[in-house]
Amino acid sequence: MHDHLGEDVLLRCKGWEQEGLLRLFRNSLDPEVAEYPEELIVYGGTGRAARDGTSVAQIEERLMQLENDQTLLIQSGKPVGVFTTSPLAPRVIMAGSLLVPAYSDEETFRRLERRGLTAYGQSTASCWAYIGVQGVLEGTANTYGEIARRHFGGSLRGRWVLTSGLGGMSSAQPLGVEYNGGVVLVVEVDETRVSRRLRHSLCQVKASNLDEGLMLVQRAVARKEPCSVALVGNAAEVYQEILSRSLLPDVVTDQTAAHDLLYGYIPPGISFNEAIQLRSADPEKYLEFSRRGIVQHVKAMVEFMRRGAVVFDYGNNIRQQAARAGYPEALEIPGFVSAYLREYFCAGRGPFRWVALSGKPEDIYTIDEAILQEFEDNTGIAGWIKFVQARIPFQGLPARICWLNLEQRVRLVHIITEFLREGKLAAPVALTRDHMGSIASPWRETEKMPDGSDAIADWPVLGGLLNAVSGASLVSIQQGGGVGIGHSVHSGMTVIVDGSDLAAEKAARVTYSDVGMCILRHADAGYASARQMAVKYGLLSH
Repeated sequence: MHDHLGEDVLLRCKGWEQEGLLRLFRNSLDPEVAEYPEELIVYGGTGRAARDGTSVAQIEERLMQLENDQTLLIQSGKPVGVFTTSPLAPRVIMAGSLLVPAYSDEETFRRLERRGLTAYGQSTASCWAYIGVQGVLEGTANTYGEIARRHFGGSLRGRWVLTSGLGGMSSAQPLGVEYNGGVVLVVEVDETRVSRRLRHSLCQVKASNLDEGLMLVQRAVARKEPCSVALVGNAAEVYQEILSRSLLPDVVTDQTAAHDLLYGYIPPGISFNEAIQLRSADPEKYLEFSRRGIVQHVKAMVEFMRRGAVVFDYGNNIRQQAARAGYPEALEIPGFVSAYLREYFCAGRGPFRWVALSGKPEDIYTIDEAILQEFEDNTGIAGWIKFVQARIPFQGLPARICWLNLEQRVRLVHIITEFLREGKLAAPVALTRDHMGSIASPWRETEKMPDGSDAIADWPVLGGLLNAVSGASLVSIQQGGGVGIGHSVHSGMTVIVDGSDLAAEKAARVTYSDVGMCILRHADAGYASARQMAVKYGLLSH
């Protein structure tokens, strides 16, 4: 079946499922992918691919030894055992950052983490599905697209967005705004991150100071030209300064790692380097500074909102952080999923990823061309593929992501399988996604569910179990995500397609189960559009 594969894609493992997961694991720690690979941090504050260096070596060794009917168990980034299961079972099952509910708080988690007993997995870090900024780019573009449609007549041309953060997730913001024709000023406290995003063409220009940044923004707004400007500075301070000048952005948000006030947020009033030193020397004082800073930061956002700007929380729990620090008015700010993306999920449409395990960009371009032919009448899909082809450099293993519904995903699985059978791809492909349906996150994905079920965490557990019995290559159940310990439970999955009948069967079944869970969860919560989809696909039991 795989005679066409070259020497550079020979297996080190006993099957392509194991090999694919090994390559994804290594890819998540590639310096072009991970934010701080030397610390095993992939993105999102302290989201790690493995618990420690010893675990890295053990994960690789055990994947290479794993039989095609065995399953490796990983507990918060540490491999703990291998069981004989079946070829239909996942090759890897993992649980991460999970604590008994009464103990699911940041203080308890950090104490256990310091003892080497757990590790924070973020969303796609610990389950090895992170592909760099492209992973959230279309979701970012869709968010700003909905803002444009609802508030500005369908386009952001001549409008400007003020935001902050150029980390692994937030660096999608400049292109997301540009895609919708707008102008964005992004404040980032870490100058090395600014340089990295400029090098990867994810942001157009760096301003030397706020005056220059505002001049560049105002000029682009006047010309109605898409433009992205990065400014090195502290968001809380910059937002307050812009307010003091009586300037009003059209849209204001923030996407720093504010869910983690110790490792993900730099408080105002001290330099970046001083903050790093204080974090180690006196973490309690650092947290005190962060809490004061987050209140200053969010007060400015609320004031922008009261003055007429469109303001939203971009999924980093910054509202809750400010509210807990003594500023309850923070909760007046809406969240981005409940405000702008809910109907996408009700329709089962969300982020679908495919990764070329060969490491060859040609494999992705081959799939791109097939998508452009298969979906030529869908301007959203075709236009997106053309945009990312032109604007997005690959980070690590070549990969692509596109927001697709259930039927479109099944069609793509079929295309990839046929290409592998015909020898049109150099190696198998990994399919995965973000946590669009199998998640409970009351301040992000499941905020403001009509039946009040925001905090019900049965759904991600059901989703993980269903993916496992449907044939996923990897299944994970974690907590934390981008909103922090105690605020989210979510499930991840990956399936490796190698051209075989078994892989094709498992990929189709997992795709159906995974998207079906997203639709069913929203149907059960009371969304009429999701219920219609659930009836269409025969998902309802009553």
